[in-house]
Amino acid sequence: MDNTQKPAKKQLALNIVSSNEKSKHKGFGAGSIDLNNVSPVIIDRGEAKIDIGAMHAKSKVERGIKFSTNREDVPNGRQVWVVWVAVDRTAEGQFYGGATACEMLIDEEAKRGWKILADHVNKLDYAVKRRIMLDDLGPEEKKALKNLLISHNETWWEHSSDELKNALES
Repeated sequence: MDNTQKPAKKQLALNIVSSNEKSKHKGFGAGSIDLNNVSPVIIDRGEAKIDIGAMHAKSKVERGIKFSTNREDVPNGRQVWVVWVAVDRTAEGQFYGGATACEMLIDEEAKRGWKILADHVNKLDYAVKRRIMLDDLGPEEKKALKNLLISHNETWWEHSSDELKNALES
């Protein structure tokens, strides 16, 4: 046996535990949501970047910020978006299958921010379920996201739904 080979990495999955004691689905990974094909994109100051730290609320813009659920606590906050992008696969290949946007306000000087964590979690779930929810993005943010998706993988963009492409038209 070759000792230089590393064991396969366990895939990241959020385990959903059923409260039904008679459930036939037991054991590791039963009823799990696979997050391996979801990436968070941060749109800030007209620029879109993939920032995996956002999966745990630790993106570059979120670090060092104390968040409130009260929007009035951040009167000088700038608008920042987290967009959850899910990649799906068919016989023809991979494509961007789901995309949902969540708003945050960030005031770096005051080290304060606003976001609704439940909204972020729900939008992540919607992206995993291959929904497109980008209506709240402005034209500049839509353009930045579209450019990022195309530059990241043009083939995936070409295979993506018309719904996604239409949602990102300014």
